[in-house]
Order: sequence, then structure tokens, then C-alpha cells
Amino acid sequence: MNTRRRLLAGLASITAGLIPFRNIHAESEATDDMRFPGDPTDHNVVFQFNKADQEYHDAVLFAVGEMLRKYGDNITIVVTAFGPGIHVLGLNPRRYVSPKTRQKIKSLADYGVKFHACGNTMNSLGWTEKDIYPFAEMVKVGAADIMELQEKGYSYLSW
Repeated sequence: MNTRRRLLAGLASITAGLIPFRNIHAESEATDDMRFPGDPTDHNVVFQFNKADQEYHDAVLFAVGEMLRKYGDNITIVVTAFGPGIHVLGLNPRRYVSPKTRQKIKSLADYGVKFHACGNTMNSLGWTEKDIYPFAEMVKVGAADIMELQEKGYSYLSW
């Protein structure tokens, strides 16, 4: 997973043109040398994902990617989706989700980002766990998930 995260960091920084690849690579190596696989991460963050518009999707997913680039394997990231934001996790969303957003969600999951789907919102849509991506975890209440993660020391980010 370490190599995949470095690859993602490098590719994303090259396409964004924001940070030279060698700096990211060196920063990731410095934190990776200090940790063993399976060790708890020093940084934990939960992002709220509750809107359906494209600019919002882009902003939140960019921030998630930036956190991965900065902290490499030394961060645990959870994105809790509820309300209109739940559709990004739907196999057949009822609101438009761009192909670009769908690909970013899948790629971030491949690099260890955890996606939580609000069970209450899913119930209101008539969805079950079969209606969301296999990598997404259904939680009973999205807002409670955010609160409980904060109680465990996660920083909370919202737009």
C-alpha cells in the first residue's frame, strides 16, 4: 500500500502541477521509516460529504488527496457521506455524479481512504449495502459516525 500511495501522490502532484514529486517522495519516506505496517497513524481525520454539487465534490476530494500526499501512510482518512452526498457511493446514484468523481472515489479507496455511508439516508432511498460500492461501509447514522470518530481523536473537516 505504501508504494501505491507514493504513486498516487506523485501522479496527482504532477497532474495538479502543485508540488514536485521528489519532495513528496522524501516526505513520505521520512514518515514511513518511523512506522511499521499496522501501527496506528499519528493523524486521523473525518471529512463530511453531504452535498450533491460538482464543485463541492471536487473541493472535498482534492483536500482528501492533499492529506494523502502530505502524510502518506501516516494518516487515517474517513469520508462520511449522508444526505445528498450519499450518491457518490451509489452503484446507481439517483443524482448525477460525474465520471471523474466516481473515478476519484474509487482511486482514493484503493489508497486506503475509508468511505462510510449513512444507513438512515440509504433507508430513505430504499438502498441496501448491495446498492453501494463494496469498499464503502454502511454506518447506522452518518452524523453519529462523525461524532464518534471525533470522540476517538479524529479531526473533523466540513465544507
